[in-house]
Amino acid sequence: MKIGMNGRIALGALASILLGVTSAQAQATRTFVSGVGDDVNPCSRTAPCKTFAGAISKTALNGEINCLDPGGFGAVTITKSITIDCHEIFASILNSATNGINIPFDSFTAVGETRKTVRLRNLNINGANTGLIGINITGGVASAGSEVFIEDCLIDGDFGGTQRGINDRRSGGGELSISNTAVRNMGATGIVVLPASGSVRVDATLDNVRVQNSNFGVAVGGSTRIMINRSVFSGNTQAGIEAEGTSEMSVNSSVTSNNGIGIMMGGGGATIRFSDTDIAFNGTAISGATFSFGNNRITGNTAAGTAPTAIALE
Repeated sequence: MKIGMNGRIALGALASILLGVTSAQAQATRTFVSGVGDDVNPCSRTAPCKTFAGAISKTALNGEINCLDPGGFGAVTITKSITIDCHEIFASILNSATNGINIPFDSFTAVGETRKTVRLRNLNINGANTGLIGINITGGVASAGSEVFIEDCLIDGDFGGTQRGINDRRSGGGELSISNTAVRNMGATGIVVLPASGSVRVDATLDNVRVQNSNFGVAVGGSTRIMINRSVFSGNTQAGIEAEGTSEMSVNSSVTSNNGIGIMMGGGGATIRFSDTDIAFNGTAISGATFSFGNNRITGNTAAGTAPTAIALE
């Protein structure tokens, strides 16, 4: 049977529609991984994938990956707005000799993103003492307005390469929110917020965060602006808290103890303000010019260091 021009056009249109349906079906708003899954599966609840890397290609923009049962789900590079949420399930990433999670905002290629947003919840990222970076956040101008939320996570054991737990180097700016999270046993720094270019600001908040047994607990620079609340920095050989460049830091209701230096003001004219905070049992309590609201407890340090400048509570 011959098909005329109009028939061929109609068949072509039908093929395009079917292809669109197939493509849409290939990506679901919610996908699943399981310790006994397989990445050839569609990542549905009844046929889950094995790894985050396998699931992410089958998850729609602004969609969510969930964990059905405990397992190790592998390192992953995220290139579109997405949520990985494994709350109530033990979900692990083993990042031996590599990064655990990469978030390169310059590589986000999805169309229709109102705001580039990555949400990570209840993940254990284990570098097994050879990991490089637990969570690595990068991006140039494409990162402007981007957001990263890290909640209820544990990052441990990065002693290879960069040796950092959370590393935010976005030069295009953005927001970073870390809550209810522990970072420990880093060869260098637990949490770094240091824009690759000092001219664009990254706004960061840390709430109920614990950083232990690293070189630096948290270190910020460039034009970062960071609020630290209800957090603990302990056992860090160089300093519990450090700020440099033109960054601004406010520390409230927190603890910095058993570090080389409790609070350290690096070079470049950074501003550190702290209130209702315990600075105890450090080698040196405070190094460099800082500002205190006068309701802190500074005690038991080997050396007091530099007395902070008192400022009034507003």
